[in-house]
Amino acid sequence: MLLEITNQKTVPNIFVNKVHVGGCDRIFQAHQNGLLQKLLQEDSVHDYDLIIIGGGSGGLSCAKEAAILGKKVMVLDFVVPSPQGASWGLGGTCVNVGCIPKKLMHQAALLGQALNDSRKFGWEYSQQVKHNWETMTQAIQSHIGSLNWGYRLSLREKGVTYVNSYGEFVEPHKIKATNKKGQETYHTASKFVIATGERPRYLGIPGDKEYCITSDDLFSLSYCPGKTLVVGASYVALECAGFLAGFSLDVTVMVRSILLRGFDQEMAEKVGASDKPPGNRNYIPIMIQQLEKGSPGKLKVLAKSTEGPETIEGVYNTVLLAIGRDSCTKKVGLEKIGVRINEKSGKIPVNDVEQTTVPYVYAVGDVLEGRPQLTPVAIQAGKLLARRLFGTSLEKCDYTNVPTTVFTPLEYGCCGLSEERAIEVYKKENMEVYHTLFWPLEWTVAGRENSACYAKIICNKCDHDRIVGLHVLGPNAGEITQGFAAAMKCGLTKQLLSDTIGIHPTCGEVFTTLEITKSSGLDITQKGC
Repeated sequence: MLLEITNQKTVPNIFVNKVHVGGCDRIFQAHQNGLLQKLLQEDSVHDYDLIIIGGGSGGLSCAKEAAILGKKVMVLDFVVPSPQGASWGLGGTCVNVGCIPKKLMHQAALLGQALNDSRKFGWEYSQQVKHNWETMTQAIQSHIGSLNWGYRLSLREKGVTYVNSYGEFVEPHKIKATNKKGQETYHTASKFVIATGERPRYLGIPGDKEYCITSDDLFSLSYCPGKTLVVGASYVALECAGFLAGFSLDVTVMVRSILLRGFDQEMAEKVGASDKPPGNRNYIPIMIQQLEKGSPGKLKVLAKSTEGPETIEGVYNTVLLAIGRDSCTKKVGLEKIGVRINEKSGKIPVNDVEQTTVPYVYAVGDVLEGRPQLTPVAIQAGKLLARRLFGTSLEKCDYTNVPTTVFTPLEYGCCGLSEERAIEVYKKENMEVYHTLFWPLEWTVAGRENSACYAKIICNKCDHDRIVGLHVLGPNAGEITQGFAAAMKCGLTKQLLSDTIGIHPTCGEVFTTLEITKSSGLDITQKGC
């Protein structure tokens, strides 16, 4: 039984206040680094050892790990409905209105492209092929519902108290929980974790909250959005515009300035060039007016140029805002206990162990200032935080070289630094960039463009050509990037990459054959496989 609980085959097998510490050596280590003393200071004054405000990826990860370590844990999660009335279950943005439904709709659009390609490969079909929005959304929402239930069940099995109420600090170590009926309860804890995430931002113009939707609404929209204006240059904007266009909808993207701010700008421009929807660059809406009610109805959009006095008008069925997200930190009573936040962004500054300015309050996920806003990051940070607070681990979350992918029709995957950032950090003369265009074999027979896909690595010449940035624009970029991210974690160099034999014919193998540098100015067009 001990082996099953601890995965430790040796004795002694030591627990302190229900927390498994380990054997003899681990006890001495815990004594030397101060963790043993922390474990012995059991606090029975409060209702819970840990209360987590927010039931998203980071909060759930932290809660489950703390419960495994024998602690009494509560999770508070309450979704304030969007201006259009959308709400959802346990699991946070990623599960309900982010990564999961986004990737499934992206897949639906890719299947449409595959249908077009299939004719070139000999598939013959005469019946009219069309996309049914309702069928897709019902299937996606059904899957999300099963995930919501799975999260609730997992918390119950681990003994975590889950309360569907809005959490707000009222005094040190004490919170008020308000449910949807307005009923209030009060709870205390030794430690707290803020994991409240973010919600979409609005423009603050006439008609935006009344008539526009955001990603909070899109994935459960009961009707096909029809002719759509997507406002924003974020990855959310480009991903949503991409799959909507993939369903053969009339889509326009309106962008204030640059695409994918914070990402490598050469890659961002290539993403923009590869996307199907046309765009209005350097314009922002100033008024949304309803012309007709309906599902969808008709909306008139008046927009002005960011570079002059020009204005334009357009009529759309749906306007989707994807102009950024705001942290949900300003209405949870943080000011009452002295937790400092960035007043402009709402972000919470923390130290290298996710601790806020109040020692017993921590934060994980998208609310953190200066950390990657990604689901796997929140999960890792939450798990390691619980282990540091209640276990024998001192391991911190490593926020460097975190891979990510933008799921536009042509996916963009990256790990490490953008070219701009690499030049800032290491200076241009110390960098070498290897790059190439490539033509996926699957695209050749299908007759798709031979110069849309692109790969590059950024090397630090002062450190044995260690790869500090890797970028790829092409099919399955996420799957490709994940593997190379592990290699970069191990200190991947250009020589090691060149010594690696590729798998032929794949897109990923292009990184093993990179020879042309940007500085050489040579042609990078691929002539064949």
